[in-house]
Amino acid sequence: MNNRTMAVGAVALATAGFGLAQTSSADASGSRIRFDLQRSPGIAAAGCLPDAGGRVTVKHDGEVERMTIDAWGLPGNTEFDTFVIQVPNFPFGVSWYQGDLETNRAGRAHQEYVGRFNQETFAIAPNTAPAPTVHSSPTPDATTNPAFGPVHTFHIGIWFNSPADAAKAGCSGATTPFNGEHNAGVQVFNTAQFPATAGPLGTLEP
Repeated sequence: MNNRTMAVGAVALATAGFGLAQTSSADASGSRIRFDLQRSPGIAAAGCLPDAGGRVTVKHDGEVERMTIDAWGLPGNTEFDTFVIQVPNFPFGVSWYQGDLETNRAGRAHQEYVGRFNQETFAIAPNTAPAPTVHSSPTPDATTNPAFGPVHTFHIGIWFNSPADAAKAGCSGATTPFNGEHNAGVQVFNTAQFPATAGPLGTLEP
């Protein structure tokens, strides 16, 4: 360990499809963390995108954080959707749409998101209330929310924006609700090398 980095949230597990140790690290000031993305179980089982990988960096910037995602080994000129999620694999739990991630013609992507991505990242619904209905298909919007206490969301998930793009890449062509129109493709990346209740965003202190 050099004087710039120290290990936090000790995790070193061989991941499906990579066979590489995955860890989370933070700089000595505690203001930045870095961790890898791994292929989702469905992608790995299907044998598609064998060279896909990603890296996430989160750093403090005043009263917010900046989360940067770099990814590679993906189909060129293709859109994906990034979510902060409760647990990395199905059923995913509380999930918050952050924005898009688009590859260049070489299948590489770089995107920055601004928000709260630390130990205090959470969602809460003190009681039920009416909800806007924007989409009726293929996954209709709920017209009300369930009440729930504070739920922390410390994992990252990335989905194909289009089932057709997923099928073209040799992955499942199933439709999921993980984009702005609720007609996304399957999950590509997640952070399942971390325990379900101890995702990497939880290692960054506010």
